[in-house]
Amino acid sequence: MWQILTILAIAGGVSLHFWWRRRFQRALEESRNEIRCINEEHRRSDQQNQTERAALFDSMVEGLLLLGQDGRIQLANHAFSSLLGVTGEVQNRTIMEVLRLHELSGLVEKVARGEQVLGYELRVSGVAERFLEVSAAAISDGHGGNRGTILVFHDVTRLKQLERTRQEFVANVSHELRTPLSLIKGYTETLLDGAKDNREVAKKFLQTIQRNSERLQLLIEDLLTISELESGRIKMNLQSVALRTLVDRVFEDLKTRAVARKIVLANEVPELQIRCDADRLQQVLGNLVDNAIKYGRAEGRVTVRGQKVNGGAVEVRVQDDGPGIPAESLERVFERFYRVDKARSREQGGTGLGLSIVKHIVQSHGGRVWAKSEVGKGATFYFTLPTNPP
Repeated sequence: MWQILTILAIAGGVSLHFWWRRRFQRALEESRNEIRCINEEHRRSDQQNQTERAALFDSMVEGLLLLGQDGRIQLANHAFSSLLGVTGEVQNRTIMEVLRLHELSGLVEKVARGEQVLGYELRVSGVAERFLEVSAAAISDGHGGNRGTILVFHDVTRLKQLERTRQEFVANVSHELRTPLSLIKGYTETLLDGAKDNREVAKKFLQTIQRNSERLQLLIEDLLTISELESGRIKMNLQSVALRTLVDRVFEDLKTRAVARKIVLANEVPELQIRCDADRLQQVLGNLVDNAIKYGRAEGRVTVRGQKVNGGAVEVRVQDDGPGIPAESLERVFERFYRVDKARSREQGGTGLGLSIVKHIVQSHGGRVWAKSEVGKGATFYFTLPTNPP
């Protein structure tokens, strides 16, 4: 009997052993599967985080450059490539290999020495000149060690251009004010020194003082007009205006100047009604016709034409038969203080702001302005006015 019990006990023990072994292997396999799932989830999560970080970096307006301990590029966002004109793969390359900019390499070395780099101005030459403000800092590993360098690039080209424009504007205004003021001062001192006792000389000097005072007044008025137009402070008084009648009014105001140069003024504008600020449009036409009289051919002809164009807008053109404008100057004639012939312009007494005022008034109506010319064949100035200006 005991033999049978012994055999049964052994058989039971063996069965229990294999049962526990199968159960252990099944649990081990389940654990392995679970670990694989966890690892896969971590991998997907890391990939997603990397994708999100890359998208975040590429959406930044500022250029971002990340260097490793060895000075090689680990990360560069889209803005960096765009700002510095970089094409192709940059990862694992040095700054000198990618950009050939010793200044940037110098900044990285400066950061490695523990120095601070904030707002360093970097000028980048190329098809279009750019000015970048660069800040750089070391990346710490939390234990005082250096894991690399991060550089941030901010585009300040527009600010530089505005600053340059401001400086040029101040210089031009100072020059334009200095000439009449010097004449007024000189003739006044001469009068005070005794020239006032000679009636003929005194009269001539006073006429010169008056003429230059009027020139100063015109310059100041034009500067105020430009300032108001550029700031948008001028409100347009829109109303229906007969264009041909407005041209006649301008011709009447400038008839004396045209007669002095024996120039014929021709109004070939058809009966057109336009919606505009009549005073401002008269100022536009006045400046264009006045320029045509001043710079056109003596005993010549100044013609104003108008017509409807696509979309119901009205196109107006003022044409002269003078010496014309060189091709390189056509794009610049609407700039403040720009003169094709500086000596002749100052002799004629212009402020150099007339065409700039024309441009701003037309644009305030929602139109555009341009010029066409051939040297020796006169010049034609065009502008358009929309049917329903803003």
